[in-house]
Amino acid sequence: MSCSCHSAARGRVGWLERTLAGIASSIEQAVFTEEHARRRGWLQAVDPRIKVLMFAAVIIAASASSSFGVLAGLYLLLLAAAWKSQLPFELFVRRTWVGIPFFAGIVVLPSIFFGLPPRLFDVSLGPLQLGLSLPGLYGATVFVMRVAVCVSLAVLLVLTTRWSDLLKSLRALRAPQVFILILSMTYRYVFLFLHTMNGMFEARKSRVVARPGGREDRRWIARSMGALLNRSFKMSGDVYAAMLARGFTGEVRTYSTYRLGMADWLALAGAFAVAVGAALVSRWIR
Repeated sequence: MSCSCHSAARGRVGWLERTLAGIASSIEQAVFTEEHARRRGWLQAVDPRIKVLMFAAVIIAASASSSFGVLAGLYLLLLAAAWKSQLPFELFVRRTWVGIPFFAGIVVLPSIFFGLPPRLFDVSLGPLQLGLSLPGLYGATVFVMRVAVCVSLAVLLVLTTRWSDLLKSLRALRAPQVFILILSMTYRYVFLFLHTMNGMFEARKSRVVARPGGREDRRWIARSMGALLNRSFKMSGDVYAAMLARGFTGEVRTYSTYRLGMADWLALAGAFAVAVGAALVSRWIR
């Protein structure tokens, strides 16, 4: 009886342990992202402004392409760029493919079973006709591959560019100032509140002798969420007052200075050539 009770109690609090581990993992991955951006790789050496233009051109080409071969070729080029940038292959692939099969699959699932003929099989469920459509399957594969290329580009940009440099590059490309300010504050303080939440979990774990029940866990979670929300509102007011006291005028400033070199222009020309070539090949195949 005691063993079964102990197992049940351990199962009730297992989700709390997993949440704590997830919070710590999020903070750790954020730190490692900055470490990857400081490496001496190919993309790390490219000017951030040029890098944003390069990735934007390839994203536009991938979004407009409907050829699986072109998208697969672009993805192979991204894998080669990640390798030349000294990024861990497992980290890059995992960040790209963790959510794509689930979210993209939900979107394209109806087109697979309700697409146009020819079909591999047909199943009748009353008035509903289901069948694995070959055109629908091909379209779904192309859609998933297109999403994979675009997500890989975004992940590659974040992993090879420090956040402050990325924000300054967006400002240099005339992005709205309020948009950059919101991104900067969100990125900076989300880690602070993740660390605060981690500390709350650790404090509760160190003070609990007996394992509480599920209802007590839910009450504690609700109280903690309220306390964290109240703390975030108070901190936002204090931080804004401190920024105004130090002369903040709404402009995000950094100490980084950029100088364009021949390698940057060559990288931009190469990216535009890849984008134009992908668009032409996709149009020719169609």
